[in-house]
Order: sequence, then structure tokens, then C-alpha cells
Amino acid sequence: MADIQQLKDIVTQVRRDIVRQVHAVNSGHPGGSLGCAEFIVTLYNEIMDHDPDFSMDGVNEDLFFLSNGHISPVYYSVLARAGYFPVEELNTFRKLNTRLQGHPTTHEGLPGIRIASGSLGQGMSVAIGAALAKKLNNDDKTVFSLHGDGELQEGQIWEAAMYASANHVDNLIATIDVNGQQIDGSTDAVLSLGDLKNKFEAFGWEVLTIEKGNDIEAVVNGVREAISLSRKRKPICILLHTEMGNGVDFMMGSHKWHGVAPNDEQLESALAQNPETLGDY
Repeated sequence: MADIQQLKDIVTQVRRDIVRQVHAVNSGHPGGSLGCAEFIVTLYNEIMDHDPDFSMDGVNEDLFFLSNGHISPVYYSVLARAGYFPVEELNTFRKLNTRLQGHPTTHEGLPGIRIASGSLGQGMSVAIGAALAKKLNNDDKTVFSLHGDGELQEGQIWEAAMYASANHVDNLIATIDVNGQQIDGSTDAVLSLGDLKNKFEAFGWEVLTIEKGNDIEAVVNGVREAISLSRKRKPICILLHTEMGNGVDFMMGSHKWHGVAPNDEQLESALAQNPETLGDY
């Protein structure tokens, strides 16, 4: 178990890792990665029972599935900092013959990655399958998934949500990154999502909201509350309100940094706002 300052230090270093990864190859998705840093750091350093000595089966472990796979920079950084593979391997992000593809894949055998993701809308279905497998195997661990709010415009999400409630998949906690932005603009401008709380409740889910999704204490407490609500015959949905690009002032709140890398000057500014805490790769 980490204390709050330790978690904050990891988040700051992860933010450095994110901007350095995308800058080095002038490609990648920094905005959503920065916004979800607190959440994924919390899962791997405070909440989940997981083993960096990785096995695909994940028996007697909590599992995490990243559905919006384009935010791979934050996922890779957190996995590396949690001991799944050498931190220095972050240097290979999006390069030829790397295990760290722009969207996570499984055929390179990167520890921590259990599904190829990036084709939006599919991760909830996979998480439901894993959660049901745990029930069949009398494995009492929890399955977590993360989805972008723009991703909810995919119909498969709602088919999966309907299935999960109808089959009482109550060892599943699906989190929605509610930052209000997607690649072409705000979610309201592209295709309004309406009232997500009411929608998930109408689909038979238990819903809780973390209003301060970039406050590490709020995230820790919110996820713990979600776990306390599980195993009551309903799947759990967390609406995690974050700021796209959080921690880098010129990226915050704009869809323009969904998939654009910083230039040299912008990188310098981003790093100055996030001092080195655990050592750069």
C-alpha cells in the first residue's frame, strides 16, 4: 500500500513518461493519457491485487482491461513503474519492432497486456467475459475496465452493458473517463451522450461518480467505494470526471491534444510543470 504522497510522486513521473514517449516519435495520444494518470496509478499501486510476474490467465488476481487503447502511453508507463517490464523499454514506444505499439497488442508478449485494444467499443465485452470466467472458476477477484466517454458512441458498449446487468456480472467495475472531449471536438458537439448516470442506471447498473478524477485521494476513495458496492447482483459503473491533458497547462481541456505530440519547446514546458520524482528512463 502506498501513501498519498507516494501516489502523487508516481503520477508526476508518469506524466513525464507520457510526454517524453510521444515527443520522441512525434506521435501518440497525450491528452487522455495525462487525464487518466491518477486513475491507472491508483489501480496498480493501491487497489488491485496483481502480480508483475505476469501470466495471461490472471488466476486469483484482479484484472484491468484498457478499452480506449490509444491512451497506451499512460498504461505503458504505469506497468513499467509497477515492475512489469524495464522502465528503459519506454524508450521504444511506437518504434519499429517494439513491444510498445501505439495501441496495445498481445502478439509481442508485453507483460501486463491481455487484449489488443484500440478498436473502440470492445473492452467492456472482454471484461464481462473475464468476470464471468472468474465466477465460473470460483475466483473472487475483481475485473476493472476503462473506457473513453466518446467511446460510448459505439453500440457494442450498450449491448455489453445490457448483458452485464441481465447476467448479474457484479464482479465488474467499468470506469468511464468523462472528459467531454474526443478527437473531433467536444462530445456534446460530435454526438451528445446525454445523462450517463441515468442511462447506466436504466441498463441496470449501480453508478457512482468521482467528480475530482484528477485528485488522487478522491480517486482512491471512489474506487474503494465502488468495490464496497460490488457483489450485489449489479455491475458497477464509475463516472470519472477528468481534465484532458491534466498536469500540462497548455494541453488542458482541449480536444486538440487528443492525438498530437508536443514539440521541443512544449516538451520543456511540460517537464518543468512535472518535476522528476522517480527517475527518468
